[in-house]
Amino acid sequence: MSWHPQYRSSKFRHVFGKPASKENCYDSVPITRSVHDNHFCAVNPHFIAVVTECAGGGAFLVIPLHQTGKLDPHYPKVCGHRGNVLDVKWNPFNDFEIASCSEDATIKIWDIPKQLLAKNLTACKKELVGHARRVGLVEWHPTASSILFSSGYDYKVMVWNLDTKEAVIMSPVKTINCHQDVILSMSFNTNGSLLATACKDRKIRVLDPRAGAVLQEASYKGHRANKVLFLGNLKKLLSTGTSRWNNRQMALWDQDDLSVPLAEEDLDGSSGVLFPFYDSDTNMLYVVGKGDGNIRYYEVSTDKPHLNYLTEYRSYNPQKGIGVMPKRGLDVSSCEIFRFYKLITTKSLIEPISMIVPRRSESYQEDIYPPTAGAQPSLTAQEWLSGMNKGPVLMSLRPGSELLSPQPLPPERPLSKPRPHTSPRLFNQTEKLAAEDGRRPLSLLEERAPRWVAEHRLEEKKTWFTNGFDIFECPPPKTENELLQMFYRQQDEIRRLRELVTQREVQAKQLELEIKNLRMGSERL
Repeated sequence: MSWHPQYRSSKFRHVFGKPASKENCYDSVPITRSVHDNHFCAVNPHFIAVVTECAGGGAFLVIPLHQTGKLDPHYPKVCGHRGNVLDVKWNPFNDFEIASCSEDATIKIWDIPKQLLAKNLTACKKELVGHARRVGLVEWHPTASSILFSSGYDYKVMVWNLDTKEAVIMSPVKTINCHQDVILSMSFNTNGSLLATACKDRKIRVLDPRAGAVLQEASYKGHRANKVLFLGNLKKLLSTGTSRWNNRQMALWDQDDLSVPLAEEDLDGSSGVLFPFYDSDTNMLYVVGKGDGNIRYYEVSTDKPHLNYLTEYRSYNPQKGIGVMPKRGLDVSSCEIFRFYKLITTKSLIEPISMIVPRRSESYQEDIYPPTAGAQPSLTAQEWLSGMNKGPVLMSLRPGSELLSPQPLPPERPLSKPRPHTSPRLFNQTEKLAAEDGRRPLSLLEERAPRWVAEHRLEEKKTWFTNGFDIFECPPPKTENELLQMFYRQQDEIRRLRELVTQREVQAKQLELEIKNLRMGSERL
């Protein structure tokens, strides 16, 4: 009978949530009291945008990330909507452009000045007019520039091309009319070729966003979905909602077969909507409940059970909404792998919460920061509309590094295969081919790259030391088993050295006795 450990070996097993100190929070923020089930917050490495209370229309605040502490009661707002703002999203390729949608049935695109706002911003860059009723959601395309999706209470999803000179765009490039009720959630896969939606008619759909055709539709009656999320390139969907018995529930689906979920997990009997967030770099899933103070997190794997519970961050302060910092805005020096911005309406407070992997070394941890999506689009709007698909352009989070590849990389490798450790400055097309073939990337570089490249890599490698050890020759342990093996090897080495010292001491004593006998013999002579 084989022995099985009671825990999974994982480098993220001890991830913990660290709330920011009081002086690093955003205080006295008039957070909206809308009952709409949205995040109400959007974050990028420069700004935090939060929907606020405003009389006579809709508005949101844009606060510089470094401007923590108490907010001025007369702080300028971004206000131009005639109804309440329901959703805001930053452009992933432009940190100074944001989209907002409202109950006035319009979407507005805003240019945020790099300097602080001196007065209320009322003039938008573009206005999108096409929905017949209020607009509840907006989403930017993940890889194509200037492509925006919106969904409204007219049961329509509209695709907008912002790469035009018109200030007011009256008609979208595509309107998707397959829904029978209000769309509650939208999510793209990694390259933006598929769109998943959760609808109030209790169905999950996978769509071709350019053709508007429904590729898959869930008809499962045991799970009522509110939010849906693509899990990177795992070809899986995760939905959150309620079970038949009104318990809050998660369900995992195969994106090519939505007939029956792969896994279901009941969480609790609360009534707040569950917001799921997935980090494809670490394969971690975070589940945040509206009205809760807790954040649960899981590790997703291709093998059963697909959802492996890690632990949860607990707090007494309930969240009204939540914002998430893109990976390129994280603090890699403290091993931060995710950061939430929690809206606490009862205290008019925005509290940053960092998810941290505990590591003793202060050097850059390559294994928890694989190449991630950068702030550069891989397609133009026209290229995507004409039918092209490309993955995101990747970048390294190592301080001082540049984009890893001028062209987007192929889909992610399966979870079962380890990622090769590569130098971030030499990650090019030849290394991509080598990674796909499962070979060591340096072998192709040695065959095709010039000699000076290899010499530069060697010189670069010599300088990457941590605590006196070369991290390439002796990488830090990644799991508890590796750590135990290293500990036992060190104990054996200590035992061997002690035995050697004891032998040397005995030999030294024997030499002392021989020298003493020789001296006594010489004195007698």
